Amino acid sequence: MAVDEGVAPAAGTDEEGTVHRLKPNAIGLLGVVFMAVATAAPITAMTGNVPFMVSAGNGIGAPASYLVAMVVLAIFSVGFTSMAKHITSTGAFYGFISYGLGRTAGLASGLLATFAYVVFEPALIGIFSTFATGTLKDQTGVHIPWWAFAVLMLAVNAMGTWFGVSVAEKLLVVLLATEVTILAAMAVSVAIHGGGPNGFSLDPVNPVNAFKGTSAGLGLFFAFWSWVGFESTAMYGEESRNPKKIIPKATMISVLGVGVFYVFVSWMAISGTGESKAVEVATANPLQLFFGPTEQYVGHWAVDVMQWLMITGSLACGMAFHNCAARYMYALGREGVLPSLKHTVGRTHPRHGSPHVAGLVQTVVTAVLLLAFWAAGKDPYSGTYVLLAILGTMAILIVQAVCSFAVLAYFRTHHPESRHWFRTLTAPLVGGIAMLAVVVLLVSNMGAAAGTESGSLVLKATPWLVAAVAALGIGYAQYLKRRSPERYLLLGRTVLEETKER
Repeated sequence: MAVDEGVAPAAGTDEEGTVHRLKPNAIGLLGVVFMAVATAAPITAMTGNVPFMVSAGNGIGAPASYLVAMVVLAIFSVGFTSMAKHITSTGAFYGFISYGLGRTAGLASGLLATFAYVVFEPALIGIFSTFATGTLKDQTGVHIPWWAFAVLMLAVNAMGTWFGVSVAEKLLVVLLATEVTILAAMAVSVAIHGGGPNGFSLDPVNPVNAFKGTSAGLGLFFAFWSWVGFESTAMYGEESRNPKKIIPKATMISVLGVGVFYVFVSWMAISGTGESKAVEVATANPLQLFFGPTEQYVGHWAVDVMQWLMITGSLACGMAFHNCAARYMYALGREGVLPSLKHTVGRTHPRHGSPHVAGLVQTVVTAVLLLAFWAAGKDPYSGTYVLLAILGTMAILIVQAVCSFAVLAYFRTHHPESRHWFRTLTAPLVGGIAMLAVVVLLVSNMGAAAGTESGSLVLKATPWLVAAVAALGIGYAQYLKRRSPERYLLLGRTVLEETKER
């Protein structure tokens, strides 16, 4: 699809011509990195995904899956960050794809990305509530229903977005630092003690073993799933200092830093348990794959701490997704995709410069989804978390693939001085094809990934829901093109004045 022609009028303005902007210079390089890493939720990815990868995926080759995923995502990020140097947009994928493949593809992708982040928050509230209820009961004997923790997390997320990204950043720094520390303590302790009962072995990190096991495709999918949200760096460009430099750096740091951490921690968890019995342990008692080495090499106190950090880690992840969803809603709203949105979700707080209305809308939508799953009798973990996470992951992976091809198209017709055989051609091409391959892995392994919910109506409807959202975006964009061309020209075109189409 060719880039749409036409010059857009000033976007994101009200009757007086005032652009509703997010607060500038509110966050630096480390802040953007923390916001992106929070969406990956290291402790949730490790304790939640690795045991399943070992038991039902590629066995002891799980760390190798993370190595493969890191390389693929780094290649994708090369093209992604090349475009970020020219376009700074809170809509991230929405803006990038609009400039690369045109406004119609941009709106469809923007709606898909928004949809993904909207459903990720209730998914994380599900797992947060499960962790909180279980830990409190195990360690104190007190039982508090999961919905009470769900209400608490809803309130915390809403407040974080209302008061701006700098407030959320400060809280996430603390939460992430503690969860990374406890996982690192386990991994380093295992390494110091010689790598566990069987000593060190390179088999878990041998890339060949990523493609072996009970279901290599399932293991690889869970590895990619563990990174979902890393691309959120781009949506903080408008609020960051010197986004041309910060966003590309933050993206690569997030991909490579998280990747090295995932590989090392999962490798040491398997080694600390013992390669010969890791699959057996992960199958019988999944969390023991991490609790066992932690208790043996660090101490029982660390297991207790790890349980609490699983709660705070999922809280941090949910908060980051809430911020992402609010910013996508805001980006679509201030351009007047629907006229009524410009003066509601498209507005920012007069003091905090935050997308406060969009944040409240996201809170309400999340509450409605949680109520619906509760009414349907779904377990907050096996039902709410798993089903909504798969739904959101499918949507965001498709958008990532489209974004890679948008990079190819953009540099074919723009900025000849920035064209490069690898950065703007080979990397986005390989990254896009690889992302499509991951979507195929997801579709072919959805039933296994859903576990006890493999027969769920929500799971069966997942591909159709994603297709419906994309079709809605395409159809509405074409409607605007014919009936309201002045609004159509605004789609995906609200970027920083000082960075517009550099």
